[in-house]
Amino acid sequence: MLSAHDVAAYILEQHGAMSAMKLQKLVYYSQAWTLVLTRKPLFREPIRAWAHGPVVHELFDVHRGKFVVEPEWPKGDADRVGGAEAEIIDGVLSSYGRLSAERLSKMTHEEAPWDSARDHAPAWARSSSIITTDALADYYSQFEPPFEVEP
Repeated sequence: MLSAHDVAAYILEQHGAMSAMKLQKLVYYSQAWTLVLTRKPLFREPIRAWAHGPVVHELFDVHRGKFVVEPEWPKGDADRVGGAEAEIIDGVLSSYGRLSAERLSKMTHEEAPWDSARDHAPAWARSSSIITTDALADYYSQFEPPFEVEP
């Protein structure tokens, strides 16, 4: 299984520099759609329901204090990402990568996994609750992926 660092390194290699918030949301959607399409998690680290949306704390520890994250991610290995995982992440990038960090954050706030993990707390309230992989799979499996994947 990949690590969230491998996924972040791959996203940055494919997409280039971006805000830390946007990276976190693209990692989140990559996990969600991988769960739906493969029925397996993409990475093992938990996703937490923070005030500005889903966050993998292990990634936050690396980009803490940075607004823009450069493509040279100091942890993980983009070359470990391949096959179906790369195809799904590429689909996420083609569908969500053009959206702003603010739009992605707003989207996650409007979707059940983040809100439910926070027990419907106000958006500004602090939380470190975990968004479970079951919650992600259950919610996103109601929808068609916003990108094409090879069967």
